Amino acid sequence: MSSAIIPPDHAVLSVAEMYAADKAAGVASLDLMEAAGAAVARIVQARWKPQPVAVLCGPGNNGGDGFVVARLLAEAGWDVRLALLGPVVELAGDAAVNAKRWTGKMLPFTPDFLDGTPLVIDAIFGAGLNRALSGAARAVIERINTEKLTCVAVDIPSGIAGDTGLLLGPDGLAPHCAATVTFFRRKPGPLLYPGREFCGDVTIADIGIPTRVLETIAPKTAHNTAGLWTLPSLRWSDHKYSRGHAVVAGGAAMTGAARLAARGARRAGAGLLTLAVPTSSVAIYAADAPGAFVQPVDTGLDLDAVLADPRRNAVLIGPGYGVGTETIVRVLQILATDRPVVLDADALTSFQDDPQQLFTAIKRRTAPVVMTPHQGEYNRLFKDSAADKLSQARAGASISGAVVVLKGADTVAAAPDGRAAIADNAPPWLATGGSGDVLAGFVLGLLAQGMQAWQAACAAVWLHGACGSVLGPGLIAEDLPEALPKVLKSL
Repeated sequence: MSSAIIPPDHAVLSVAEMYAADKAAGVASLDLMEAAGAAVARIVQARWKPQPVAVLCGPGNNGGDGFVVARLLAEAGWDVRLALLGPVVELAGDAAVNAKRWTGKMLPFTPDFLDGTPLVIDAIFGAGLNRALSGAARAVIERINTEKLTCVAVDIPSGIAGDTGLLLGPDGLAPHCAATVTFFRRKPGPLLYPGREFCGDVTIADIGIPTRVLETIAPKTAHNTAGLWTLPSLRWSDHKYSRGHAVVAGGAAMTGAARLAARGARRAGAGLLTLAVPTSSVAIYAADAPGAFVQPVDTGLDLDAVLADPRRNAVLIGPGYGVGTETIVRVLQILATDRPVVLDADALTSFQDDPQQLFTAIKRRTAPVVMTPHQGEYNRLFKDSAADKLSQARAGASISGAVVVLKGADTVAAAPDGRAAIADNAPPWLATGGSGDVLAGFVLGLLAQGMQAWQAACAAVWLHGACGSVLGPGLIAEDLPEALPKVLKSL
């Protein structure tokens, strides 16, 4: 895979990839440790006034970073106390060097060490930890959380898995931090829940690793922000036909879902939109969407007639369509075309008893498919055992052959080729009925304008979160499409 696929500024590195970046940097590891500790010390001094600070050092390189932080804060006149987990004689490499540079005391690593220190530096374990916290480390972190001490994590809060954001162990524990300082590039852990809620404000510090190392690492994970994707651009000569003609298949009962999706697709830029709906519901759809075509569709032949027009170039089915055999038939009929397709809600759940039927139909086609499941819908389709969201989304994309948008506060959009993007801009008030239908519509509208499937999915997810942030608490799904013009203008 070309390194250009994930723009360098958006790259998210696994723990193994970060180790590779360190080795490929062409910078002495001791210098990297000094730069990392200096970055943490600068951020602490910029954010807090001098006060007693407890630095907790672990037995590895994360602890080595902590020794640098302690030394630099002490040199700046701070009242610094340091505790080391384990004997100093067992330290090795750069951590041992920096332990010798520390001229202060090394106090016992116990909860009592925190007495009288309102600020704590967590340099116990880094992102590579793969076991549950126990013993003194667990007891100290429990004290930090119980007393709600202000904590700053070096790299990642101890107890959070760097690649997954999961708490380690069945009774996982990590300090609730006010800030986390990580280095060179983000890791998945601070972007994914529950890890994100323990990190506080995350700063990415430059420690001297050159960007060129990404060319050989070729990361496949991205932070989903503006700049990862490019939205369709308009020329003065464009017209409604050149901007794509989207189709939303709507159901007879829950008409609101398809109507919300249609509104989202139009706001996202589709030049034209047809609602293909049962005759019994035509009046409802027509009254709600004066700017859309509404075409009665009661049979497979009716749907064929809608899809016979090649200008109708992207299709969404699922929101409010109903779960059952008829939906299966219609989905397979749509997948037999050469249009990009978005599958959401009932179009996914209808295949829960035979998901392979759906995956086979997707893999037979050349045009892309984007699935937009929430966690429950994902679980009905995919039986993989991955515990973390990033691995789940990737597995779903690989198994199905579709771009999978696994929705939530940390939505992941994964492509069959292994690329994945994690979004972190979705506010909690997006958790309202119909919000996901609007998101599916955003994806559809971007596909209709010719965006590639993974980029369209990533852009739609970010735009959806940005709309939620613009609107604020109290939003309802109907508000989201109306907020999109303001978000688009800001870009």
